[in-house]
Amino acid sequence: MGAVLIDGKTIAAQIRERVKEQTAAFVAKTGVKPGLAAVLVGDNPASHTYVKMKRKACAEAGIESFGFELPATTTQQELEDLINVLNIRQDVHGILVQLPLPDHLNEERVLRLVNIDKDVDGFHPENIGKLAMKGREPSFVPATPSGVMRLLDEMKVPLAGANAVVLGRSNIVGMPVALLLVRRDATVTVCHSRTKDLPGVVRQADVLIAAVGRANMVKQSWLKPGAVVIDVGINRVDDPSAKNGTRLVGDVDFEEAEQVAGMITPVPGGVGPMTIAMLLENTLTAAKRIVGEATPSKA
Repeated sequence: MGAVLIDGKTIAAQIRERVKEQTAAFVAKTGVKPGLAAVLVGDNPASHTYVKMKRKACAEAGIESFGFELPATTTQQELEDLINVLNIRQDVHGILVQLPLPDHLNEERVLRLVNIDKDVDGFHPENIGKLAMKGREPSFVPATPSGVMRLLDEMKVPLAGANAVVLGRSNIVGMPVALLLVRRDATVTVCHSRTKDLPGVVRQADVLIAAVGRANMVKQSWLKPGAVVIDVGINRVDDPSAKNGTRLVGDVDFEEAEQVAGMITPVPGGVGPMTIAMLLENTLTAAKRIVGEATPSKA
């Protein structure tokens, strides 16, 4: 008997439909159309694809989308000047700086410069700091970690007292999702390249969040029977049988894992759609707060 499939595509579609309805009501009430500015520096193909998807999703939700595509030669000052302009533009309620930035740019300085009330990606150091502090609430939570938590909630996965293992410690996914799990009273272990007996540690997980960026790394033997597996990884591998010669897989060997897991997300169609859905939700929330329609919510 296989694992229950966590259908992120369907759950995300429901969230996006609610955002669309709420956006229409907000515009009718206030005359203000929520606006999201997406800043992309360089020619990273994956980043261009992600930004294109985000802008399309905005249009479908009734959110204004402003695209700023800058060359890889953009200087720190030029990028910071753009952020400063977006911070004061009244038609921009959310600012998204697509990561990673080219190596010559100071990512922390750029993220710190974003107006915290418009930090819909949740990467401002102050927002991350509040996420790590007991009794503090960030203005926004990063979209992918927030999407992971929403999937767990939709599937009614009990987190209080559960052993949760986060595989990967990136600033974008691993660390924020670990902090969110701690806030929900899970007992959290963060694994990385220096973890001893990695399969043994992962095998203790009631809930596994895999976000390390290595194709099919987690095998069936790594999993506790009945574990909930959330696979954040998106990796392209060769597949001669596919139309373009490649296919997308996660960090978890899905065919093996679904035989032992209790629940599992597919790749694609799991966490990926949730990221955009949560970004749209954050943008609408930002617009509501800026015009006085909403107050900060708990992470």
